[in-house]
Amino acid sequence: MRGKPKIRQGVVLSNKMDKTVVVNVERLVKHVKYKKYLKERTRFKAHDEQNQCGIGDQVEIVETRPMSHDKRWRVRTILKKAV
Repeated sequence: MRGKPKIRQGVVLSNKMDKTVVVNVERLVKHVKYKKYLKERTRFKAHDEQNQCGIGDQVEIVETRPMSHDKRWRVRTILKKAV
């Protein structure tokens, strides 16, 4: 039996590839010694079947089976279109 897939929200950085977008996900991490919160950024390649995402769009991505060497995420929904 499989568990729940991970879900992340981020901003599209690039849509130049066919059916693939690069999504930047930011999260806050507390420094162990100084107790200050730092922004940690991770870039994921996500599958976009209809090539609907544009640069600057806010999207929700979900974990999926490996689709290529780098792609292990899929665009679930577009939360907010860029202006």
